[in-house]
Amino acid sequence: MTHGDSEPVLRLVLGSWEELREDAEPVRRAVFVHEQGCDETREWDAFDAASLHCVAYRGDEPVGTARLLPAGRIGRMAVTAAHRRRGFASRILERLVAAAAARGDLQLVLHAQVAAADFYRRHGFRSEGNRFDEEGIAHVLMRRHLGATGEKQP
Repeated sequence: MTHGDSEPVLRLVLGSWEELREDAEPVRRAVFVHEQGCDETREWDAFDAASLHCVAYRGDEPVGTARLLPAGRIGRMAVTAAHRRRGFASRILERLVAAAAARGDLQLVLHAQVAAADFYRRHGFRSEGNRFDEEGIAHVLMRRHLGATGEKQP
């Protein structure tokens, strides 16, 4: 399936770590381990098995991923360098927000890299507290309140 010229349409798939690991893992490794220098031994954790994952595909190629933890936290948002600034991260984020709202979550939290905080603000998240360090990268806690339909709340 294509859109416009010949660029494949972005396809989002939700599933368990068992179902999506093979495609999510290389995206996370490319972004967090190779690009940002995070410790690979800490990249994979027990939260993977307990989370709902979203993988974005261009054609058959996985190009982005994120996870929604049981406690209403979004994490491990990653889009490969060659596919950034095309709206893929927005699509992944909003799919997970919708999934959280559908299961009854009233709010979502995430640890945003400071460099990405404006992206999350555009999606209704608000910063809370001071900056903190994770893996040598400055982060900020952000929160988004959800209504009954998952819409942004003041």
